[in-house]
Amino acid sequence: MPRVVPDQRSKFENEEFFRKLSRECEIKYTGFRDRPHEERQARFQNACRDGRSEIAFVATGTNLSLQFFPASWQGEQRQTPTREYVDFEREGGKRLLAGGCAWCAVPMMCCPHARLGCDDSLRWAVYLKAPMILNGVCVIWKGWIDLQRLDGMGCLEFDEERAQQEDALAQQAFEEARRRTREFEDRDRSHREEMEVRVSQLLSVTGPHSLESCSFLMKAEITEIGKRRARKGNGNQLL
Repeated sequence: MPRVVPDQRSKFENEEFFRKLSRECEIKYTGFRDRPHEERQARFQNACRDGRSEIAFVATGTNLSLQFFPASWQGEQRQTPTREYVDFEREGGKRLLAGGCAWCAVPMMCCPHARLGCDDSLRWAVYLKAPMILNGVCVIWKGWIDLQRLDGMGCLEFDEERAQQEDALAQQAFEEARRRTREFEDRDRSHREEMEVRVSQLLSVTGPHSLESCSFLMKAEITEIGKRRARKGNGNQLL
């Protein structure tokens, strides 16, 4: 079955679900909610280093189980994510730009992240990136999370390169299914034609009473062939 919808970009740009999540909005770590906050902090960092985490978009309540690896990664072996996908050391996360926010580079009084404590959170944040297929669309989840408060900002971006790859795979799967269907129909037609010849030869030699000595499968084939011949005969009479 294809993993993506036929027109991924159109769905990403027009569906309300994606339009909301494509705008930067507040996110939270949702793992181990029943544990003390200090334990959750440690578990979150360990999970990021293992290349996985559970994140939710606060405004929509959308929960995602993310994997911070390239889209081609199949999970066949244990790996450590690269800094492209899990970055504890990004420079912007340790200092403020002059007079502005390190995340969006606007003056602090205008910063949309101010209510999250922009100056503190970006000093101790991890930057994350997770390719995925969400609702049949190839996207990349990007965001940062404060290591102390376990919240931050994130959004979805359309993954053009992977979308093209998945479209090609879906087309190949469609063509393969059509090929197999044609092969099955050809084999079935060839088998029926062969059986019809064999039955005609049998009846011409032994007569219709030989039906009683045929095997069960042969009887079924003969009966089906007889029905088809009768239908053809009725059609010719109507003409």
